[in-house]
Amino acid sequence: MADAPKPKEKSKISSARRLGLKIRLLIVAGQMLEVEVEEKKRERDEALAERVPPLKLSGLSVEELQDLCRDLHHKIDVVDEERYDVGLKVTKNDKEIHNLGLKIIELQSKFKKPNLKRVKISAEAMLSVLLGSKHKETIDFKSNLKTVKKPEEKKEEVTDWRQNVDAMSGMEGRKKMFDA
Repeated sequence: MADAPKPKEKSKISSARRLGLKIRLLIVAGQMLEVEVEEKKRERDEALAERVPPLKLSGLSVEELQDLCRDLHHKIDVVDEERYDVGLKVTKNDKEIHNLGLKIIELQSKFKKPNLKRVKISAEAMLSVLLGSKHKETIDFKSNLKTVKKPEEKKEEVTDWRQNVDAMSGMEGRKKMFDA
């Protein structure tokens, strides 16, 4: 029988070795994670040192300290305004994404594919729709087609003597006159 389940193949690695490999992988991953955290911390400290120069407060008078405080407060206000604006943009975009997701779900559940109808359209009309204003000259597609001659149907000879008599006497024309 072809559908019979195959016996499970034994692993070539023993379970103790597999467990040892998993432990080593976890240790290496932990070390890599620690290095990554230290790297991020170092990058953050470098960015802060670059953006915010150290303050030199020694030897400043009271007025100079007050001016420095005012300048720092002004910079803090500007940064808070930017942070607030960015936060509003983020929340607005999150709401828009959520609403669009709901619309997609709604459309997928309600939308039924309509039955398509055949539309007879000429080749000229199709080209004008597809090419728009670029389509200027007319193309006769039918002229390029091969012509196939159908054998003519043989007329059946009148075998009924009544029809034959009517045809000979011209009664058919008279019947048509009276029927109309």
